[in-house]
Amino acid sequence: SAGMYKCVNDRSTPPGSNPIYQDTPCPPGKELRNFETDPADVSVIPHQEVTEGRTQAAPKPSKALPAAKSDKKKGGAAVPDDSQRRFIARGMSEAEVVARIGAPDITSGGKGRKSSRWSYLPVSADPQTITTVVFDAGRVIEVERKVVH
Repeated sequence: SAGMYKCVNDRSTPPGSNPIYQDTPCPPGKELRNFETDPADVSVIPHQEVTEGRTQAAPKPSKALPAAKSDKKKGGAAVPDDSQRRFIARGMSEAEVVARIGAPDITSGGKGRKSSRWSYLPVSADPQTITTVVFDAGRVIEVERKVVH
């Protein structure tokens, strides 16, 4: 079995702002976390299917995922549902994320930049979990769910 290492990404702007996760040890002085000695509380790794020695990209989100609840008091408009945070997936648009789980509590990037990062703080429907969604060109490229105590 392979280990999991979180390393500094010298190619990100600013350097180290977007870490690299890899299955080999980081170069000296570049390790941010060794998951063998400091395991994660929650792990979300995109699925890659291997068939006949070839790796295929993760499937696009299914339209069958639960949708936001409708509120008859607001003329049938969708109401964000915090319990849907665990269903946010790569490939979703910013609009889909907002429709499902509402506006983020914290944002960074965006406004003229190609990428942005949205964070959702713990709520009763998703206790002790911070959900961070990273967008590139308006599409989800990464979802991180971290348990906080």
